[in-house]
Amino acid sequence: MSNWQRREFFMQRVGHWINGTLRPATQSSSFEVRNPLDDSVYAIAARGDLSDVADAAGSASEFAAEYARSTPSDREQWLITAAGLLQQRADAFSEVLIDEIGSSISKARMEIGIAVRNLTATAAMARQVGGKIYPTDGIGRWSLGFRKPIGVVAGITPFNVPLIKGVKHSSMALATGNPFVWLPSDQAPVTASMLTQLYCDAGVPPNALQLVLGHGVEIGDALVTDPRVAAVGFTGSHRVGRHVQRLCGENGKRVTLELGGINPLVVWEDANMEAAVKAALLGGFLYQGQICMASSRVIVHRSRHDEFVKRLCGAARGLPMGDLRDPTTVIGPIISEKQRQRIRELVADATQKGARIFCGGRWHENKLEPTVLCGVTDDMRLHAEEVFGPVVTVSAADDFSDALSQANATPFGLVASVFTENLDLAMRFADQIDAGMVHINAMTIQQEPQVPFGGNGESGFGREGLETGLDDMTQWKWVTLGPSNP
Repeated sequence: MSNWQRREFFMQRVGHWINGTLRPATQSSSFEVRNPLDDSVYAIAARGDLSDVADAAGSASEFAAEYARSTPSDREQWLITAAGLLQQRADAFSEVLIDEIGSSISKARMEIGIAVRNLTATAAMARQVGGKIYPTDGIGRWSLGFRKPIGVVAGITPFNVPLIKGVKHSSMALATGNPFVWLPSDQAPVTASMLTQLYCDAGVPPNALQLVLGHGVEIGDALVTDPRVAAVGFTGSHRVGRHVQRLCGENGKRVTLELGGINPLVVWEDANMEAAVKAALLGGFLYQGQICMASSRVIVHRSRHDEFVKRLCGAARGLPMGDLRDPTTVIGPIISEKQRQRIRELVADATQKGARIFCGGRWHENKLEPTVLCGVTDDMRLHAEEVFGPVVTVSAADDFSDALSQANATPFGLVASVFTENLDLAMRFADQIDAGMVHINAMTIQQEPQVPFGGNGESGFGREGLETGLDDMTQWKWVTLGPSNP
């Protein structure tokens, strides 16, 4: 009986997938995974050590040459089959996303849908690992360029969208002929184990995908610096991301970072107020604000500031905080007690220094009511730190220059939105805002597999996506045939 069929056992205890074998960690070490709703133990996961990382990287490296020779048709079919299996297993994945990371059912279904689209889109990249003919000054000479797989790719992914990020990191590597070694968040190992099993059931060769579970602080550096790893993708905090970037630079590895942000949503005086409030509501409070693209800062033209705050608070008070399996529920639990305490400290720091809570601020066990604050100044932690919780600040701007200045007053630069009917102002904002992604009359949370996804400054390095991923995970080889000019 497969681990997939033995779902009850599979969900309670999960191990590594190394060298085509499901196995516990060496020295029988493990760690607990807790349901964020009530902090009860949800699963026991293998706690990887340095030898597990070395085994995974070694197994992937030994298989790299063989996997690079796999056909585009094979890689394409494996990913398409994986997409179909994910659709078939959507209910099971939804249950895990609810219990393991506190997703509402609607967020879980959205995440699965996005992951399916990424799998099907990335499957097409298997046929893009090609080349081109270059012009040459050599008479009777051919000058050819070929893309070749780069080798072993490592991915380190977060808890908040573990399926989306797991698919994005792994599928591009697999599509382009590179074995993949995965270190998922220690708060989402069951989701990672299920996705690994799904890939195997879809036909992906066992050694093409290695899964190492454990705490990033203990084994992350070993994975990043392993000499057999050629490229690293990381999604997480900017502090850890910059550490990963330094290690990759010192060891001559390619790296792509997606590090979150403090994202502005600007509402101008001519904005459609209903649409702007809806965008701020969903952009700020979807998955209780635990999304890198969350619009945690709203900047409103002073003439409409009070109206906007009143409307936003009225809508926020109505967001359901009930059963996570109820399709109407929006607000769920914060992932851990450590993060809950951090949010408490950020809000307390702001209010003690003069900010005012206009709605929310009350905790219901592990859930925080959608919270809106005004009067946040640059000496408050909320001004400079990513909250990763259901907390939105609203400020007023007198003119376009003031709004742009406030929006750019952060070292982050992931995504921004502006609501206005003035096309000239919208395009000026899009041009001058220091962000990797800008949306006009739409919320900050947007994602499509084919776009260059990522941010500037402390929000990241490089971009995720189909075209950019092809550049990150292949290397060019120049070949000439025939004589050159003397």
